[in-house]
Amino acid sequence: MKEIVVLSGKGGTGKTTMMGSLAVIVPDKIIADCDVDAADLHLLLEPEIKEKHDFVSGVEAEVIPDKCTGCGTCVELCKWEAITLDETAYVEPLDCEGCGVCAHFCPEEAIMLKDKHCGYWFKSETPYGPFVHAQLGIGEENSGKLVSLVKNKAKEWGEELGKKWVIVDGAPGIGCPVIASLSGAHAVLLITEPTPSGLHDMGRVLELTAHFKIPTFVCVNKWDLHPEGAKAIEDHCDKNNVAVIGHLPYDPCVVKAMVQGKPVVSLFADSPVSVAIKEVWQKLSSILS
Repeated sequence: MKEIVVLSGKGGTGKTTMMGSLAVIVPDKIIADCDVDAADLHLLLEPEIKEKHDFVSGVEAEVIPDKCTGCGTCVELCKWEAITLDETAYVEPLDCEGCGVCAHFCPEEAIMLKDKHCGYWFKSETPYGPFVHAQLGIGEENSGKLVSLVKNKAKEWGEELGKKWVIVDGAPGIGCPVIASLSGAHAVLLITEPTPSGLHDMGRVLELTAHFKIPTFVCVNKWDLHPEGAKAIEDHCDKNNVAVIGHLPYDPCVVKAMVQGKPVVSLFADSPVSVAIKEVWQKLSSILS
């Protein structure tokens, strides 16, 4: 089973548009949405949830009111200022870092550490194939751990079903969730745009994938809106021995498809951008095969 991670370096380059279309045109695959901090691929894929699981990561403090005497020791010790005191102490969950100092030093043993529920992960069926995705809670952290969980569950399910491809929607940027999504990947498809910020952030992702020695292929979205910017991206890729395998034109059909909540290739199969996306997949699958 070959794993392809779709990255962007920054938000708004067209990564979700590409992922939605790949979900339609790639045969014999399983899909994973590892952009857990801002998951939106499900909006295009119409998943029917088959399994829903809790995502638990780390611990958080909780006061046992019947034991608390209001001595204030925990308030003094909490460097995160997560505890307030009225008649008894109260821990604000969004501020608690789960360090455990309050529970350790509480003279009445009135604070306990409990597992922290951070969100959910799902196994779903879509019109385009099996789909593993997640929902991180508001203000919750540990998204890198959730990314690894989603990827591993997708690969396990894909192996059970005998799939050939795992197509992964990664997070923008180069942070922990992106690094987690790269683990075990066979290739990266990097979607960029012909702007100075697109060039800059593409360069950062290329440094990251070079560090992990993962073959990376670039696709320039809306290249015809700024041909000079697209040329700058191509020159940068040439200097770094990175192949540019696609140029997607600006196409109003993309917006029309998004408004209807559908992948563009499913509604406008013969539009210029759909044809270009299919060519990108033909090139990428040929190289990896």
